Amino acid sequence: MSRRLEHLRGHRRFAALATALAATLAALLPGVPAAAETQQREWTGTWATAQHASYDPGTSEVTVRIPVRVSAGGSSVRIRLTNDFTTEPVTIGNATVGLRAAGSAVTKPQKLRFGGKSEVTIAAGEQGASDQVQLTVPARSDLVVSLYFPGRLTHISQHWMGLQTVYWTPDGGGDHAADAGGDAFTKTDSTFPFLTGVDVQGGDTAGAVVALGDSITDGAASTSNANRRWPDYLAGRLSACSSTAGVLNEGISGNRITAGVDGNPSALDRLERDVLSQPGARTVVLFEGVNDLSWGGATGDQVIDGMKEIARRVHARGLRLIGATVVPYRGWGDWWTEAKEADRQQVNTFVRDGGVFDGYADFDKAVRDPDDPTRYAAAFDSGDHLHPNDTGMKAFADAIDLTTLGAARDCPSARVRLTPYRPTLQAGGDGTKITSTVTNTGPTAVTQVSTRLDLPDGWSAEPAGSARIRSLAPGDSATITWTVTPAADAVWGTHEIGVRTSFLQDGRTRHDSDSVDATVTPAPSAVQPPYLTTATTTEEPQYAQNSGQFAIWAGGQDLSGWKDEKAAVYLADAAPPSGTVTARVVGQTGSGPSAKAGIAVANDLTAPEAGGYAVLTMSAQFGLEFLTDSDGDGKLDTWAGGGSSYHPAWLKLVRDGTAYTAYASSDGTAWQQVATATVPSASGTGDAGMVASAVNLNYPDQITTALFDSFSTHE
Repeated sequence: MSRRLEHLRGHRRFAALATALAATLAALLPGVPAAAETQQREWTGTWATAQHASYDPGTSEVTVRIPVRVSAGGSSVRIRLTNDFTTEPVTIGNATVGLRAAGSAVTKPQKLRFGGKSEVTIAAGEQGASDQVQLTVPARSDLVVSLYFPGRLTHISQHWMGLQTVYWTPDGGGDHAADAGGDAFTKTDSTFPFLTGVDVQGGDTAGAVVALGDSITDGAASTSNANRRWPDYLAGRLSACSSTAGVLNEGISGNRITAGVDGNPSALDRLERDVLSQPGARTVVLFEGVNDLSWGGATGDQVIDGMKEIARRVHARGLRLIGATVVPYRGWGDWWTEAKEADRQQVNTFVRDGGVFDGYADFDKAVRDPDDPTRYAAAFDSGDHLHPNDTGMKAFADAIDLTTLGAARDCPSARVRLTPYRPTLQAGGDGTKITSTVTNTGPTAVTQVSTRLDLPDGWSAEPAGSARIRSLAPGDSATITWTVTPAADAVWGTHEIGVRTSFLQDGRTRHDSDSVDATVTPAPSAVQPPYLTTATTTEEPQYAQNSGQFAIWAGGQDLSGWKDEKAAVYLADAAPPSGTVTARVVGQTGSGPSAKAGIAVANDLTAPEAGGYAVLTMSAQFGLEFLTDSDGDGKLDTWAGGGSSYHPAWLKLVRDGTAYTAYASSDGTAWQQVATATVPSASGTGDAGMVASAVNLNYPDQITTALFDSFSTHE
């Protein structure tokens, strides 16, 4: 009944009925008291996700802490919970909401009540909403929702691809919903449990835009914990308007228009629950069809019929519907055929010219390769040829004409973008060319356009020409190429480069911004004492050090067995008879899939035949490899490990006399034991260092580059 009532509110002819039913609804739906229900029309969705599956967590007495990035702001907030995909009720014993401080910490968590009570039980298949909480929520800020589950938690209704770290207490951890600090939350995953929506009141919103989609809308292949899904970028654009709108992401990986499966209902089947019932919904952006046409077996006519039915139902509720064209996918597995491409073109022609939608966003045009429109352009492709990278996600958001949404007004008309996506710069090297492009998407000229870069401390940027433009006509673009040089001591790794533009639009100063992740790479340099180097490769190795960061460029055929070809940066007499050696391998590039990077110990690393030789590495593609010399001849003849490769990787060797135990971790906190081995020839204090090998048995003459950003030894 709760969903039905939400829908009736969308029609003025049912306003009186909605008011009369409010008290009855409050009694049936936990957490929606009658007083709050009469104000329902003022709520606007600011964050949402589509729950679609459940699982048994096998845990008791736990608290979960869920960070979410809201779109629109407000002066009060409530949350919505669902138990839709389960067969048992769930009880929340305590719940809070607050602005995120950092990580799992919360600034002044506010207690949530449900119908005036601290505890709420939601029946299987039902939903619940909290009472209103007075809390100033800035637009595009991070909220944290904490839920405590007393007793045995038998199931979790979830949205599995959250792309966001969600924090849990360990089994039996108890109620920590009201904690400001995050120390109790020692476990993590990346699914959204039970939480299906966050709503605000008292902001400057003009309704909400609901994105109905599949894995691309869900954010697949975008950067985790960075909010770089295309609806996130759309929310960023709308936040600069005089009146903004909430943006609600209702994408589910694998979703289709024409058919659904258990745990993933079709877009038609979930339209009522996930779209039409959203508080304050004004506009729907429909971006589906690629799964139907590729692996789903649907024809173009079937997809079009499904789109027509969605349009009929959306329009019947008085909402606007924007269609998005289906993106190219040639190269994604073996799903593409010429016949399926013809169906895609048929669907896209319908989206553009069919007269059913209130507007369309040409996502296909935004990311396709001009030389081969059946494929993604390389700049937007994540690598799997279906899902876009962050830049592709941004291109989708840019392809939406904000004036067609009917949910925001007075938006900036000029946009600035940086290219290339993920530029590479060398520490201490020459500058790198980065281009800013300002485009006027509005109907009138903008004037006094000024652009500047935002750089890390110590960096410099020189524009080729003036960074000011007197006037930019509608549809025109202007580019500025900057030579960007990082600081000589810039930390190797990822740095954000931002760009800001200001301009006059209709007599008012407006702004837009963009950013890219730039990668600073090392240049060969001297290794500083007390560090030393050694190598056994035919190719000349190179090294670099930047404070606590190290780089090794190495060739070689293999590190184990009869080859033992490697390059190392090490400390002499640093491995105690009983103690640990630890390093973090940030990444490894070049050479083949067996290339290795990790830590090594020996009585004398320059002469492994002196005994005590052991190595723990993460290979480029084949997981952990723990190798030891069992007989003291200097050859690594035992092996343990395997599994999947991951970077960054923390590696640790613990020595107790002649016994070596290897550990690995993805975060430096939770350690996995790889194996234990005896190295009889180990004696006294030995050498310890970082090691890399290209393993070029099948990749002759290639060089691997291994990066480390931490190395230590401890007794």
